[in-house]
Amino acid sequence: MATGTTAVPGAGGTDEPPMTVDELAARAGVTVRTIRFYGTRGLLPPPVIGPRRVGHYGPGHLSRLALIEELQRQGMTLAAVERYLEQLPPDIGAHDLAIHRALVASWVPDSAEVVTREQLERRLGRRLGDDDIDKLEAMGAVARGPGPGTYHVDPGLLMLAAELLDIPIAYETILAARTILLEHTRSVAHELTRLFRDEVWQPYRDREPGDGPGRNEESGEPSERGEPGDTDAERAEAMRTLSAPIRPLIVQALVTAFQRSMKEELRSAFGMAADRPAVGPAPGDPGR
Repeated sequence: MATGTTAVPGAGGTDEPPMTVDELAARAGVTVRTIRFYGTRGLLPPPVIGPRRVGHYGPGHLSRLALIEELQRQGMTLAAVERYLEQLPPDIGAHDLAIHRALVASWVPDSAEVVTREQLERRLGRRLGDDDIDKLEAMGAVARGPGPGTYHVDPGLLMLAAELLDIPIAYETILAARTILLEHTRSVAHELTRLFRDEVWQPYRDREPGDGPGRNEESGEPSERGEPGDTDAERAEAMRTLSAPIRPLIVQALVTAFQRSMKEELRSAFGMAADRPAVGPAPGDPGR
C-alpha cells in the first residue's frame, strides 16, 4: 500500500508533499465535490491511497485542475474538455500541464484576476516575501492591484513563474530577460499583424461588396472610413471572428519555434542535448 511519501500521480518529479482532497480544493479554489466529480468523469487521475485510506494528490492534479478551469473559461463544455485532455500524453507532468494552461490562457485577452496576498500565497502553497513578489512582478505573473495588498494575477503564467522563485536568478536578470522577450515578441506581433492585414483581412473585405473600407485609389492603402452601415463595431467583430481560429495556432507555432531555437542555442553554447524531441515539424520546415 502507498504511504504518504509515495510519488503521487502527476507529480511531475517535484518534491512537494502530497495533499489531501481538502488541501487540493483549497489550493485550486474549487470544492471537494468538484474534484470528486472530475475524478468520476476521468478528468483527474485517481489519488494514491495512503494510511487510513486517505487519498493523496500531487502537483499534477493541481495543474490539471487549473487547465480544466482555463478551458472552461474559454467556453468549452465538459465533453470538449474531456476530448482535449484525452489528446495529452498519459504520463504528462505538472510542468507540461502548466505550459498547456499558459498557452490556453494566452488565447483569452484580459484574463488577469485580482487577489489578495493571502489568496496568492494559498494558491501557490507557500509564503511569499517581498523579494518573491518583486520577482513574480518582473516575470509578468503579477502586478500591483487597485488596493493595498492586492495583485493582478496572470493565471497562465503564475504557476510557471513560481517554479523559478527558488532558483538563484537575480531580479535584474529577470527584468533583462523580460525586456528581450517583449522587444522581440512585439516585433513578431507587428510583422504577423501586417501579414494578416494585407494577405487575409483585406482580401476578405474585398470579397464583401459594399461592406468594407475599400482602398484609397491613389495610394492603394486601406481607406480609413468604411461604407455606409459598416461601423467600427461591425468591423471589429468581423476581425475577431476571422482571427480567432488563427491565434491559438500562432501561439503554439511561436512556442514550438522558440523551444527548438533555445535547444539549438543551448546545445551550441554548452553542449547540452535536447531533453525531448519537439512534436511535429517546426513552422516552415519542409514536409518529411
